[in-house]
Order: sequence, then C-alpha cells, then structure tokens
Amino acid sequence: MRKGILFFFGVLILPLIVQAQDVQQITLQEAIDIALENNYQLEQARNNLDLAESFVLNEKLDYAPSISGSIGASSSSGGNFIPGTDTFVSRNIKSFNASLRASIPLFQGFANINSLRSAQFDKKSQKENVEWVRESIIFQTASTYLQLLLNKELLEIARENLAASQQQLEQVEVQVKVGARPTVDLYNQQATLANNELEVTNRENALQMSRLQLISIMQVDPRKEYEFATPEISDEEIEIQRYELPTLVNTALENRSDLERERLNIESLEYQLKTIKGSLYPSLSLSASILSRYNYPNDVSFNDQFFLENVNRSIGLSLSIPIFNGFDRRLNIQAQKINYKNAKLALENTRLQVIQDVNQAYSDYQSILKQIEAAEKALQAAERSYITQKQRYEVGAGTLIELSEANAQYVQAQADYTSARYNYIFQQKILEYFIGKLGQDVQLQ
Repeated sequence: MRKGILFFFGVLILPLIVQAQDVQQITLQEAIDIALENNYQLEQARNNLDLAESFVLNEKLDYAPSISGSIGASSSSGGNFIPGTDTFVSRNIKSFNASLRASIPLFQGFANINSLRSAQFDKKSQKENVEWVRESIIFQTASTYLQLLLNKELLEIARENLAASQQQLEQVEVQVKVGARPTVDLYNQQATLANNELEVTNRENALQMSRLQLISIMQVDPRKEYEFATPEISDEEIEIQRYELPTLVNTALENRSDLERERLNIESLEYQLKTIKGSLYPSLSLSASILSRYNYPNDVSFNDQFFLENVNRSIGLSLSIPIFNGFDRRLNIQAQKINYKNAKLALENTRLQVIQDVNQAYSDYQSILKQIEAAEKALQAAERSYITQKQRYEVGAGTLIELSEANAQYVQAQADYTSARYNYIFQQKILEYFIGKLGQDVQLQ
C-alpha cells in the first residue's frame, strides 16, 4: 500500500519537476545575445557586407591581365588538286591547334581605380549598416525587456492591492454582521474588490503581451517556457546624470552609424559617377598571343610542326575611341548624377532627423527627472494619507469611501513611482541609442 502511494505521488509530481526543468531562465544580456544571434535582418546585413568584400576583391583583380586559352581539333576530307598533274586526289586531313592570349588595359578613363574606390567605400558603408542594425536590435530588445519588467512590477502592485482589498472585505463583512458598519460599506467594498480583480487581469494581459513581444524580437520558439529574470533596482542604483544638449548633438553627429553609412554611400556614388564619366575617354589596351597547329598527314613530325614551324606570336596595342553610342553613356552619367544628388539630400534629411531625435530624447529625459521627484513626493504623501485613513476607519472616525479613495491614490502613487523609475532607465537607453553610444553590454542602472 505504501509503495502504491509513493508511486501515485511520483506520477503526479514527476511531470511537474520535468516541466519546471524545461523553463529557460533568461537575463537581459542573454536576451540581447539571443536576439543578435537569431535576427534575420542582422544576418542579411552581414551577408551584404560579405558581398561588398567580394566586390572589392573583384575590382582589385581587374588590375591583373586577362588570360584565355583555347584548344581545337578538326578533320576534313575531299578532293585536292595536285599542281602539274591535272589530277585530283582524295585526302583526309586532320589538324590540331592551340592558342594562348593575354590582354591588359593600360587606360580606361581611370575606371579601374574609381571602381575600386567605390567598392571600398561601399564596403565601409555596409560595415556601418551592420553596426546600426546591431544597435537597433539591442535597443529594441532592451526596451521591450524593460517594459516587461515594468509590467511585472505593476502586476505585483495590483496583486498586493487585491489581497489588501480581500482582507478589507473580510473585516467589513464581520463589522456589518455585528452591526458596527452599514450594509452599504459591504457593497462598496465588494465593488472595489471587483475593480481590483479587473486591474489584476489587465496587468496580467499587459505582461503577457510584452512577454510575447520580447519572444518575437528574440526569434525563439514561442511554444517553450521562458522565465525572464528581474534584477533588483534600488533607489541608490539609479544615479541621476546630467547632460548638455549641444554635447549630445555633436556626439550623435559623430557616432551615429546610420549617418556614417550614408556618408560613405555618397563617397561610393561619387566614384561611381567618375567611373561612368571615364567611359567618354578613349581606352588603350595591350594584348599578346601565341598559337600553333599540327596537320596530319604531313612528313614533318608533331614536335617540329607544333613547337617550331607553325608557332605564331603577336603583340599589339589597341586604341578605342568612343564616337557615338546613342547617348547611352551620357544618359548613364545623368542618371548617376541624380542618384548622387538624391543621396546627399537623404544624408541632410538624416542629419536633421538625428538632431531632432536627440532633442526629443533630451527633452523627455529632463521631463522624467522631474517626474521621479514628483512621483516620490506623491508616494510619500499618499502612503501617509492611506495609513491615516485606515487608522481613522478602524476606530470608526472615517468612512469606507474615504479609505477606498486613499487606498486608490496610494496604489496609483506606487504605480507612478515604479513607472517613473523604469522610464528613467528607458530614457537613458534612448539617449545612448540616439547618440550612437549603445553598446552590447546593457546594464539597467
């Protein structure tokens, strides 16, 4: 019987233990690392960088000679007239030939060097793009993680408030039963408890939504269970930092990867324009070739024919002068000029957007500093008010409505103060992101 009981509890408990072991514990830094590893946009950016490196190598190889070789064999048969005999002889002639040719451009309107420089700047631009995508993923992951932590804290506050309301309801029920309180207090407390239960449900939904959003950013299997760690953030760890707006703007203009990406892209387009303009110039190339053949039947041996008698060598210069090509070259130049101008306009627009982003982030940061101070004072006042009203209600000097109002203000003050603390950290990350200083190691304080 005892063994049966143990077996029964083992069957019930073992799946719970296995399920608990399957829950993956994830910290903020681990969430960022997972997102960086799995994000397809970052992988695409790295693929584009690899392609840009291949283009640079290809442009360097354009300086090397172009070499080609060919081998051929043929067989022909038919009548051949023999001079001096007035006769035709049917003959079957077999031949074998081989050739090797090389050419190198001497001048192409500086196309080679301009194409190489364009490819090099494009590679640098793609490298900055990889960095910008990486920083964006870090920012998205960190901000969503912070929102999840905030929703956790707000849910905990709502649950504590619900427990207090349940306890208060039990006290009111007893007081109403003995006639110490009117029945209307019972109904009011029941309504307050229902509202608190609804608030807990709403907070649970908000937490679940932020959890799903974080899982989506990490691009992990949503069917698995994940537990996101909540670090302790004390008031002492939140160090208020002061910033100067001009310094922030200058830092952003110097460090933003997306801005540098567009600058480098303009450099690449400029050299592309020079490359296309070079097509209007004459081009000069040097070429050399060697070829030989062997014919059979022939009284001369293969070695003598192929390596001595039938060897032909040539070397020459070729000058090509563009005269008329249906205005295609000039149209290409015009199109490239437009691309170059548009890229400069886009750069200026991005520069202005960077300045605007930094100004907005700085303004929000200054605002959140004031919110923290105000929220802390409001929390202290609401706590004193709630304690006072609770004491008055317990001795019969206050009403349940007054106590409920004080409790609601206290709960709201707790939520506001918690939100202000997390929003302060969030605003710090926004500033770091907008000035191009958001690294991979993200700390909450």
